[in-house]
Amino acid sequence: CGMLLGLLALCLAGSAAFLRLDYCIIGAGPSGLQAAYFLQQAGRDYVVFERSHAPGSFFALYPRHRKLISINKRHTGKWNSEFNLRHDWNSLLSHDRRLLFRRYSRDFFPDADTMVRYLEDFASLLKLQVQYNTAIVHVTLEKDERAWNGHYFILTDQDRQNYKCSSLLVATGMWVPNVVNFPGSEYVEGYETVSINPEDFAGQTVLILGRGNSAFETAENILGVTNFIHMVSRSRVRLSWATHYVGDLRAINNGLLDTYQLKSLDGLLEGDLEDLAIIKDKKGKLHITLRFYLENRNISAGIDSITLPQDELDNFATRAPYDRVIRCLGWKFDFSIYNRSLRMMPGKGNTNKYPQIKPSYESRGTRGLFVLGTASHSVDFRKSAGGFIHGFRYTTRAVHRLLENRHHGVPWPSTVHPITQLTNSIIKRVNEASGLYQMFSVLADIVLLRENATVFEYLEEYPVGVLAELEIQTGRKASDGLFVIIMEYGRNFSGADKDVFYYNRAVGEAQHAWQSNFLHPVIYYYKRLPTEHEMRLRPPDWPLPRPHAVHHIVEDFLTDWTAPNAHILPLRRFLENCLSTDLRSFFAESCFLFAFTRQKLPPFCQQGYARMQGLVGSQGLRHHAVEAGLLEDFTLTDFLGDSRPDSHQGSQDQLLRDHTIPVRPLQHLVNTKEE
Repeated sequence: CGMLLGLLALCLAGSAAFLRLDYCIIGAGPSGLQAAYFLQQAGRDYVVFERSHAPGSFFALYPRHRKLISINKRHTGKWNSEFNLRHDWNSLLSHDRRLLFRRYSRDFFPDADTMVRYLEDFASLLKLQVQYNTAIVHVTLEKDERAWNGHYFILTDQDRQNYKCSSLLVATGMWVPNVVNFPGSEYVEGYETVSINPEDFAGQTVLILGRGNSAFETAENILGVTNFIHMVSRSRVRLSWATHYVGDLRAINNGLLDTYQLKSLDGLLEGDLEDLAIIKDKKGKLHITLRFYLENRNISAGIDSITLPQDELDNFATRAPYDRVIRCLGWKFDFSIYNRSLRMMPGKGNTNKYPQIKPSYESRGTRGLFVLGTASHSVDFRKSAGGFIHGFRYTTRAVHRLLENRHHGVPWPSTVHPITQLTNSIIKRVNEASGLYQMFSVLADIVLLRENATVFEYLEEYPVGVLAELEIQTGRKASDGLFVIIMEYGRNFSGADKDVFYYNRAVGEAQHAWQSNFLHPVIYYYKRLPTEHEMRLRPPDWPLPRPHAVHHIVEDFLTDWTAPNAHILPLRRFLENCLSTDLRSFFAESCFLFAFTRQKLPPFCQQGYARMQGLVGSQGLRHHAVEAGLLEDFTLTDFLGDSRPDSHQGSQDQLLRDHTIPVRPLQHLVNTKEE
């Protein structure tokens, strides 16, 4: 066996040579590089296959007009790096502070060439194992019971070199243009090849097929030089600020909506593109008609022999001829390189451009094959950000953690805390966690209760779609109940037909938190782990099945959920009701009093004061607490009675100064110093 890139083992089997690896990644785009980073950090055997000479080849071509629509917010007023990633939609996750995108561009909407340079630096500075100029042209399975998943993946490149992989991570993205075939579609120019020089469209009339960001991006580029632009698609325009889905039309590209609604000749139409037909006249003009007009007619016979819609309806909307028709219908996944043995099937309905995968991002047809990045967007299509860098950088990390547990026995990362820290832990995460914020309704933090709910284990950013499999997928036990912390929009707030700017659209009072519209934290409580059956029967548009209890933290204009009365107090009381315990924090004097007056101390006193832990009190601190109403002004006379002689007043003052407790029988409960 020899070595390739320091990692590939060359194994000879008969006359065929195989380069054998644990993990093979197809594609060195953002998701492929992100997966490579996590594998490299874990010391795993992997390689990334990239057909181009450099990473990020998609961004070398697209978007055609070179302006990204992923925001690069360089300033937030905060220094918390995790919080700042909420507003950085371009950076990949790494330990290297040099690889933050704000160091590469000052533009709010950066240039695509900057993304190419960023990805090149990400691969080179982190020394990721990428094999360039290697196009994988065929993938098949080889059954072997000794393999991790019961089979190996056999990859073949353009030079007929074979690679044998235990696990396959597909990060090829979506790059095959969506094409609609209809009579005359040969006259249509594609977004991928059409000219981007506005002067080439001067004085022309243009029809654009499609209504996504690529269509409006193309229209925006030529808006000022054309006679007019018409845009046709089967669905109405969806504005991202109404749907809260970043893949819908963004404001940066919607100039044509102005010219349409303000009656400046441009316009939008709805219709099924497969019903259209295009006829070219002798002057080269393109006429739009309907397919059924061409039935039993010879299209090559000429336009004069063909009935056009305007012949029967003289105000037909597209009766004016066009100089150019441009197709801007987006992309789909390339299924062509996968052998039938892998059972890589398209999704159903509006996700048919994506491969079918589980909520764990593993293929439904083949164990050990995971789909990453844009191609994995079927899990949250039109719901969250899983099809974009600021979303799939977190789902890629989640897949890595699933693989670490499955193949290497490394449980999902977690931290363990006393139950008294539960409120603080949740508040901290909902205020700074970027994965929860970007992948709302898809990734969630999980709190697993332990030791009769006296401690808890905290797991971050777990895919809620596989909540029923949590114990298998993470290596953690969920036998004593759990909380699920997730971010959600209001149930009826998002949609293409919604008015998201209506009066009283925001909720400000904690008692109405369940009616919050904007993105806000929601905490689900389950006494036991939900089952697969319960997950399948969950209510429509619910990310989770019905819990035993649920709590909404009221939406906040600043997305700052730290208000003591509006945010923290209702959350703490919800947690207390679920756990039947007191989660408040107490001064040592209160804990000392509870030791005399209660059969059971609150957890804070049990885990702090009674174990000789906590903050040592002082006269000034006690006086401040009394003045603030945080502590009652108990004195020794409360216990000894007012009939005691005044001569004891001096001993009371001495007691407060020395902080000694002359009660020996209680030494097993309290410290001899006031904590």
